[in-house]
Amino acid sequence: MKKVVKFGGSSLASAEQFKKVGDIIRADKSRRYVVPSAPGKRSSSDTKVTDMLYSCYNLAIREKKFTSLLDEIHARYNEIIDGLNLELSLDHEFDMIRENFGKKIGRDYAASRGEYLNGIIMANYLGFCFIDAAEVIRFHEDGSLDDEKTNELLSLRLEGEEFAVIPGFYGAKEDGTIVTFSRGGSDITGSLVARAAMADLYENWTDVSGFLIADPRIVTNPKSIETITYRELRELSYMGATVLHEDAIFPVRKVGIPINIRNTNAPQDKGTLIVESTCRQPKYTITGIAGTDGFAAVTIEKAMMNSEIGFCRKVLEEFDKNGISIEHMPSGIDTMTIFVHKDEFEEKEQQVLAGIHKAVNPDHIELESDLALIAIVGRGMRSTRGTAGRIFSALAHAHINVKMIDQGSSELNIIVGVRHDDFKNAIRALYQIFVETQI
Repeated sequence: MKKVVKFGGSSLASAEQFKKVGDIIRADKSRRYVVPSAPGKRSSSDTKVTDMLYSCYNLAIREKKFTSLLDEIHARYNEIIDGLNLELSLDHEFDMIRENFGKKIGRDYAASRGEYLNGIIMANYLGFCFIDAAEVIRFHEDGSLDDEKTNELLSLRLEGEEFAVIPGFYGAKEDGTIVTFSRGGSDITGSLVARAAMADLYENWTDVSGFLIADPRIVTNPKSIETITYRELRELSYMGATVLHEDAIFPVRKVGIPINIRNTNAPQDKGTLIVESTCRQPKYTITGIAGTDGFAAVTIEKAMMNSEIGFCRKVLEEFDKNGISIEHMPSGIDTMTIFVHKDEFEEKEQQVLAGIHKAVNPDHIELESDLALIAIVGRGMRSTRGTAGRIFSALAHAHINVKMIDQGSSELNIIVGVRHDDFKNAIRALYQIFVETQI
């Protein structure tokens, strides 16, 4: 058995948290490769080390004094080192950072030092080999990940190391220039390491016991999801469920490695298992509910629209010309509605409307803003009759008007559109009818 374990910033924010992580790793000898994030917040009023590094580098590029803030960051790490009783000094590393900040070497370099330094501490604490991610995570010149080269470099390096720490979030181009993933990118590093090591399991440790069926900021104490497929996860992540970086799915999905989301502060919890497919029946009809607001809808009406060849293409081309992405497009015989992100659309709405008028000569165009989209996702919906009816019933009972409903051909998800003001109440109503009434 071989496991890759990734720990998020909240799991490594202090020496106390480091000790919890150490206990978790030592409790299972199959946890052989560790991917740490930078230290997160120690309290709600604290600042993440990555944010401190960004602020420090911004001072440097504006030719302002940055050394006092860098010393604060150094002190954060020394606090962890002292709390772990380690014989370790990061003085040399901070001298290099100070020098490179002075040279304005780059924001990605600045941000990556949080993981880099935490990786050194973690390797020292565990007695594992430290592997700099810049040596094994490769990016193309345009800043995109070189997936195949990365797998080649990582596989070769891990062959010779039984236990190792590889910092998350960053890698490098061929010339050594540091490049970072987007925020949450340590999840991706963990996935890449799991693939290269041909691990049996990728454990992603954070501050929650897996995925929750609904947002706990909206629904009080929502139930956790025991098992979820990659496809279901993609649907929920797209709609705002953010426990795991959505790009972290692809490397392990290619080789069928499951992901287990676990809680560092409650290691006894099983968490959520993310798999390619499963014959396990879900506990509820749905797997999860997720949503996001800030949408606008453009409805185009024209008699006999359905018999006009190229009508939809001409309409969509107007959005394409103005660089506006389309989220959903429900249609009827004489109408079609385009859902777009409001902030993208507002700036160019008049150009788009004028273009549609010229292209298809519609009878009427109607705009509606302040809309939200909610995805009800679950493999169990395929074998359950009346799911859409229950959705309508729950929302009607909560006095919520449905602006749009769209079911994917996979029967894996149903998306409903509601007004922004009804967004939270809609999620609560859906959770109640699909989860609470089944308990």
